[in-house]
Amino acid sequence: MRNKPLIVAVVLVLALSVLVFSAGWMLGKIRARSDAPQLPVTAAGAVPVDARAVFIPGAGQIDAIRRGVPVDQEGHPPPMAHVENTDIKRTRAYPMQPPTIPHTIDGYQVDKNSNRCMLCHARANAATFQAPPVSVTHYMDRDDQFLATVSPRRYFCNQCHVVQTDAPTLVASGFRDIDSVLASPPPDAAPPQAAPPGGG
Repeated sequence: MRNKPLIVAVVLVLALSVLVFSAGWMLGKIRARSDAPQLPVTAAGAVPVDARAVFIPGAGQIDAIRRGVPVDQEGHPPPMAHVENTDIKRTRAYPMQPPTIPHTIDGYQVDKNSNRCMLCHARANAATFQAPPVSVTHYMDRDDQFLATVSPRRYFCNQCHVVQTDAPTLVASGFRDIDSVLASPPPDAAPPQAAPPGGG
């Protein structure tokens, strides 16, 4: 029992370390609570706005993505947007646009060993799953030669195809689809002349 003082010293050091750690942890929690930014409260006492509401910047504000939170403050993150899962094919906004994915792809494995998308969208399986088959362009290499399987440069579907969510639009866009562009008159075209009354 010559090592008894050493054992007692080690136990005391460990106990002291646990106490110091616990005290620091509790102090950190108390400080975090007091430093947390408070949400503004309305007269009725409820938290006001839906975080997903579209924010329109006021005078002097240029960053709609911050939703009105000053640069030197931390905003509250909006709720996670929900992925549309309707399986309804969307129209394309311009020629050669990669179609968007009309369903969720959570948990889909798309890596060098497996491509979950091809279970339904491969030409051999598309009819069985009632899914649109991948385009023949996906079977072409960079020299426009057809391959027996999907080309490596078209293998990772999420490079081009994306899901859609119900997230609000944070930045306005003046994009017009091809049909509206073709339907509008040219900017330099004169308006059609009305026929004079009474015939002529």
